[in-house]
Amino acid sequence: MRKQIVFASLVAVLALLASACGSNEESSATTPAATGATTAGNACAKDQLTLKTAGQLTIATDNPAFPPWFQNAKGGPWNPTKEPTKKGYEAAVAYAVAEGLGFTDDEVKWVVVPFNNLFKPGPTDFDFDINQVSYSSKRDQAVDFSDSYYDVEQAVVVQKSSKFAQATSVADLKDAKLGAQIGTTSYDAILNTIQPNDQPNVYNTNDDAVNALKNGTIDGIVVDYPTSLYVTAVQAPNATAVGRLPSEGEEHFGLVFEEGNPLRDCVDTVIAKLRSDGTLDEFAQQWIEGSAPPVLK
Repeated sequence: MRKQIVFASLVAVLALLASACGSNEESSATTPAATGATTAGNACAKDQLTLKTAGQLTIATDNPAFPPWFQNAKGGPWNPTKEPTKKGYEAAVAYAVAEGLGFTDDEVKWVVVPFNNLFKPGPTDFDFDINQVSYSSKRDQAVDFSDSYYDVEQAVVVQKSSKFAQATSVADLKDAKLGAQIGTTSYDAILNTIQPNDQPNVYNTNDDAVNALKNGTIDGIVVDYPTSLYVTAVQAPNATAVGRLPSEGEEHFGLVFEEGNPLRDCVDTVIAKLRSDGTLDEFAQQWIEGSAPPVLK
């Protein structure tokens, strides 16, 4: 009888230990880290996203939108008010982000927002904007930015026949009459990096700046390097990118969100995956081609 009692007690102890082990195994799947991941996953589920229109991802950009960022079926500038496009670096990024959030191509809607209208505080009619918008602390006071989807360099474009076409340093451009689109970091780069003797001209669009370059109103324009490829290949084939501007810190493009939009955190998760799995590099190889000019001293 005593043996039976001892045996029964032993079985009870073993059962209790087994139960405790099982409890530990279950708790390991619900640690704070795991719980956080589950919560984040639910918050970024398609039906939980904060959107302007339920079940639809509304993306904004400018019109026209130029290669290599966007292009139409014929390879030229794209009009967002017409048929959608997946051609171009930013187009590819936008649809990859949409897919990462759970949207099909048909659930993506494009709207037009001029570049300089992006930095007005308050409600927007888009979920995010993608339009070669460089992060700055000043802009970040009015809107929210995603993490970088493209790291940026600025380039100086001049006519091949210009005396400034042989420039090898920033100092060589001091006497140049330069121009850039209003509200861009390209314009800031003229003021802060080149510091020309003449006040630079400001244009509503890059298109206007390129036309000024072509008709001789200005000696050169400053644009981001990938845009300079399209300018010199298509818009102004008699022009050349004389060099890239040195940068004190990393400049990068981010998607733009209404201030405080929680969608930004979900998009950052998608961008991190696109960067880590090499997708962003693949897009860059496909859409942003050419040998970069030297950095001006």
